[in-house]
Amino acid sequence: MDFQNILFQVNNSIAQITINRPSKLNALNKATIQELHEAFDTADKDKAVKVIIVTGSGEKAFVAGADISEFAHFDVENGSKLAQKGQELLFDFVENLSTPVIAAVNGFALGGGLELAMACHFRVASDNAKMGLPETSLGVIPGYGGTQRLPQLIGKGRAMELVVTAGMIDAQTALNYGLVNHVTTQDDLLPLAEKIAGKIMRNSSVAISKAIKAVNANFKDGVDGFAIEIEEFGNCFGTEDFTEGTTAFLEKRKADFPGK
Repeated sequence: MDFQNILFQVNNSIAQITINRPSKLNALNKATIQELHEAFDTADKDKAVKVIIVTGSGEKAFVAGADISEFAHFDVENGSKLAQKGQELLFDFVENLSTPVIAAVNGFALGGGLELAMACHFRVASDNAKMGLPETSLGVIPGYGGTQRLPQLIGKGRAMELVVTAGMIDAQTALNYGLVNHVTTQDDLLPLAEKIAGKIMRNSSVAISKAIKAVNANFKDGVDGFAIEIEEFGNCFGTEDFTEGTTAFLEKRKADFPGK
């Protein structure tokens, strides 16, 4: 695939997507969001891919925000369309992928960058990472899910403070808040993400996709997460992975799951 703003590679069943606009601190513009959508979609549909890792190029930024020059002149209608289209193409899209997505936050994750990281299924960060939603300092609010996902992850009070102060937190604070799962050095960031990916890949991809759906259901308005869990639990019983997993357990051997 011929991308201009991102790098895409698949090795050992891990797809790595790297946002590659270092001169712009990997800021998200319309073209980059479209390319990210295509890369995530391709990885999710590839039966050989078991885990997706997304990161930024260089050592300064994961994604330092959205490309403000693209929308500084927008009116109300265009602003609403920008948020809606972005959420459909990337942020909601990533959250609901059946393949687990790990955000490897390697520096600044601000605005749309933090929103992308929060849309991923979980996050690891380098010790130089800084995170925040500075939109109110620009006279706007987070529009790619930030006002919804941040409270879900760290609680309403902490999220509200970050949004209304437009402040930043460091990696250790993000770890203490539960915004990221692990903090490590810059050099060890991708190896850590790959190590976690290796643990994921030992398990059933089919069951993992159903688990993602069930966990996400708890955060959707009007959806009974317990009912979705019961439904997806039952659906597992009709899969080859369930047969293989239970048979392997009873035969005291390692399961060899068919895959997606």
